Amino acid sequence: MIWNEERETMADGKKKELQTDLLRALIERVYEKIPFYKKRMDEIGVKPSDIHSIEDIVKLPFTTKNDLRENYPFGMFAVPLSEVEEIHTSSGTTGKPVVGGYTKNDIEMWSEVMARCMSASGTTKDDIVQNAYGYGLFTGGLGVHYGARKIGATIIPISGGNTKRQIMIMQDFKSTILTCTPSYSLYLAEVAEEMGVDLKKLPLKAGNFGAEPWSNNMRREIESRLGIMALDIYGLTEIIGPGVGNECEYKNGVHICDDYFYPEIINPETGEVLPPGEVGELVITTLTREATPLLRYRTRDITSIIPGKCECGRTSTRIQRIMGRTDDMLIIRGVNVFPSQIEEVLVDIEGVEPHYQIIVDRVGALDVIEVQVEMNENILSDEIKDLEWLENRIKDEIESMLGLKVGVKLVEPKTIARSEGKAKRVIDKRKI
Repeated sequence: MIWNEERETMADGKKKELQTDLLRALIERVYEKIPFYKKRMDEIGVKPSDIHSIEDIVKLPFTTKNDLRENYPFGMFAVPLSEVEEIHTSSGTTGKPVVGGYTKNDIEMWSEVMARCMSASGTTKDDIVQNAYGYGLFTGGLGVHYGARKIGATIIPISGGNTKRQIMIMQDFKSTILTCTPSYSLYLAEVAEEMGVDLKKLPLKAGNFGAEPWSNNMRREIESRLGIMALDIYGLTEIIGPGVGNECEYKNGVHICDDYFYPEIINPETGEVLPPGEVGELVITTLTREATPLLRYRTRDITSIIPGKCECGRTSTRIQRIMGRTDDMLIIRGVNVFPSQIEEVLVDIEGVEPHYQIIVDRVGALDVIEVQVEMNENILSDEIKDLEWLENRIKDEIESMLGLKVGVKLVEPKTIARSEGKAKRVIDKRKI
């Protein structure tokens, strides 16, 4: 279902005109209001008057997460705090948190793009949305809340955690839409099975899942165990939160709300813009954000732009589902490894659960990798030789995927820690 047909099905020529107008206004504003951008543009010899069309975006400087941290807390704000209605931040687990401000218009824009994303999964005013993303400084909970409210749906702002209560609420309140991380949706399914609750018999029909990379195999697992349509929602705190884009029912790429967020794909090493179809790092410019606008923000997410139009009728730019992040990517003996590649293998193997951890260590001068995978309850009683066969099968499948030697260890059910937010997939013990 398309929420805003006029904008989401806009002809390419008309959209290019709109993007150009928005970019030129944005450049004037950030050059005047944000000293960081004035300094950066002056250093490379670019003035607002040099920007004539959206293609001229390549003349502008990149922005990195480090730039945002160095200007913590309010150095990247383009408006006075008196005009800021809301502030959100990233977790700050790897340094100073990233701070995002929202004016009244920013909140309205966030509500609009989230309404588009949730409409893509079939959410209407008649639905009951169980929002299990965290509320607070994290953008997930309130982003979904604003979108569902704009649609007119009934919202259950349950936030993350209290898993048994989540399942009780699902049963009693007849929730039809679930929003949470994909890994938490599988944990919900696991706990429901323990409680004797068949989620497939509940009114749940769809879910918007995001905040961590996940594979198509994991999608099939979620859809099978919850009996729903599972769609990928994409966003990041620096840009707006969730709402940058969402899959439609055809599940052929994430539709970016490109009348608000202009996407590019670059070579992460050289910064060169890559053509559609080539894999690289996603870069986004916020065309209308008032409080904390960003020029060419390097997301570190690895994807590609999908050429052509989608069957759903939307003309928005589509990207492949995120493969991983340049800063989450492991380099093991010269091979680039993303957790999602390993997940793709595991979810297809009978006898194991989709709960795993990747342990990386260094023995002497050599990096080693071990994948710990939870066994299914059904194979606990199998003979040792059968478990060894399963370990070897998993090992062979992963090595075939990666072209890299790995160790595999089967562990007992429920021994890998569950997360109510983003799953912790990698433990890197190397002293690098």
